[in-house]
Amino acid sequence: MSLQLEYNLVMVGGGGVGKSALTIQFVKSKFKDDYDPTIEDSYAKQTEIDGSKALLNILDTAGQEEYGAMREQYMRPGEGFILVYSITDRNSFKEATLLHQQILRVKERDSFPVILVGNKCDLEDQRQILTNEARAFAQKIEIPFLETSAKTGANVEEIYYQLVREVRRFDSKSHGNESSDDLGGPRCCIIL
Repeated sequence: MSLQLEYNLVMVGGGGVGKSALTIQFVKSKFKDDYDPTIEDSYAKQTEIDGSKALLNILDTAGQEEYGAMREQYMRPGEGFILVYSITDRNSFKEATLLHQQILRVKERDSFPVILVGNKCDLEDQRQILTNEARAFAQKIEIPFLETSAKTGANVEEIYYQLVREVRRFDSKSHGNESSDDLGGPRCCIIL
C-alpha cells in the first residue's frame, strides 16, 4: 500500500490564537499582523515531506463562540488536526482540551492524528501557559506538542510536517502495516 499524497488538515482553536496567521505563514511565508476573525478559509500547499510529495489542503476554521455549531461540520472530513492555543491566554488552553475531546467524539475514535500547538512563543513576557504544563497535557493524551510563532516563523513548517507524519502513521496502523514495536510512546517535541 502506498501512503496517501493528499492530506486534509484542519486548524482548530479559540478565537485570536493565531490559526490564520500560522496558516498564512506556512502557505505564503508572510505574517498577518491584524486580527480579522475567520469564518472559514481553505488553503493548499504542495510540499515534500520525508522524501514524498504531499498536497496539504488546510481548512482554517472559525474560533469564535458564535461559530461553534459549525465545528463538527469542519471536523468530519479532517484527516488530521492542528489544535492551537495561545501561550498568552489561559482560556484558549482550556478550550483546546475541550476541542480535543470533541474531535475524538466526532471521529468516534479513542485516538486520532492531532498535534497540540502553543502559538505566540515570541510573547514570552506575556506567557500564561508554561511549556511543561502543555507538554504534560500532550503526553497524557498521547499527541505531539510544539510551540510556534507565526510572527517569527518558529516551528511553523514543522507543525504541518509533523501532523502529516501522524496521519501517515495512523493510516498505516489502521491498515495493519505497522508493527506495534514501531508505534512507540507519545512523541512530544519542543523546539524553541
